[in-house]
Amino acid sequence: AALLSPRCDDAAVEEAADLALRQINADREEGYVLSLYRIVSAREQPQEITGSVFYLILDVVDTECHVLSKKLWKNCNTRPAHLTVYGQCKAIIYINQARNIAHLNTYECTLQPVPRRYIWSVCPDCPVDDSPDTPEYLETAVRSLDMFNRESEQTHYFSVLNVTRGSMQWIIGPAYFVEFLIQETSCSKDD
Repeated sequence: AALLSPRCDDAAVEEAADLALRQINADREEGYVLSLYRIVSAREQPQEITGSVFYLILDVVDTECHVLSKKLWKNCNTRPAHLTVYGQCKAIIYINQARNIAHLNTYECTLQPVPRRYIWSVCPDCPVDDSPDTPEYLETAVRSLDMFNRESEQTHYFSVLNVTRGSMQWIIGPAYFVEFLIQETSCSKDD
């Protein structure tokens, strides 16, 4: 079958991009939900009977929703430009509207943070992302969660599952900012 070049703002292409990104996010086990920034390229290969295979290149940015939240990308806020992770996803998806089928055949996403030199040129005082594995970020998460455990009305204690994002800003001294996942423990607050 012929390989067509529909416009990137074509309704069928936009639907294919939405469905591909939903399945990419559902497949990911760590990181944050990716949001569509723009459709860079689209090719469509109509199939003999019904449906089409779409070959897509999508520019994406991460959102404030962790992938474990299972939220749809359209329901998540994107991060400010200096805090975002951006990249590109190449996806091949088969769509058959008559049978209500959308199958993501394959995808590959390449992601990277905004370069520090760009952040510092735009906002020299902004916190800059760092490796979340640094001990200071785990310590900050544990302290924050300890306060939550003391003040919450939950029946069980929570523990840090993992630190997903960390950044540091120099104010009078270092200020650490963390995002982390928590899990409920079997330890009751009554015991």
